[in-house]
Amino acid sequence: MWQRPQTIFLALNIIALLIALVKPIWVLNAEEVLTPFYLKRGDNYIYMPYAITAAMAVASVTLAIMIIRRYSNRMLQLKLGALNSVMLAGFMVCAVWFANKLMEGSRGQVSVWWVVLAAAAVLSNWLAMKFIRRDERIVRESERIR
Repeated sequence: MWQRPQTIFLALNIIALLIALVKPIWVLNAEEVLTPFYLKRGDNYIYMPYAITAAMAVASVTLAIMIIRRYSNRMLQLKLGALNSVMLAGFMVCAVWFANKLMEGSRGQVSVWWVVLAAAAVLSNWLAMKFIRRDERIVRESERIR
């Protein structure tokens, strides 16, 4: 299972998302910070609707773990991978939406690390799906030869 390239890419996906969960998305100053879980303004923590971003990331991590565990059923892996792509897209859309809404009223900046981690998660998921498709194609070709 771990010797397959798609498993390595899915593990990188999980690691990138877990790190992105603890990094801030947008920072104005020490008093105003947006993370995937909440918006901190002074001493106030506002969780909703910002926690939707974290929920999407946790769902994506869970799907990646399920994909790794279903290594014997490549078609199911492909379907779960497509669903994981949708979750990753939702994760990034939520984060960008909330950061843009906050930047309208002030001059904060988006964390470069967070953008790199989110892009790494999307890229690693895409590469994993590519390798799963390749494995499925190899198996189908070998069955046709028999």
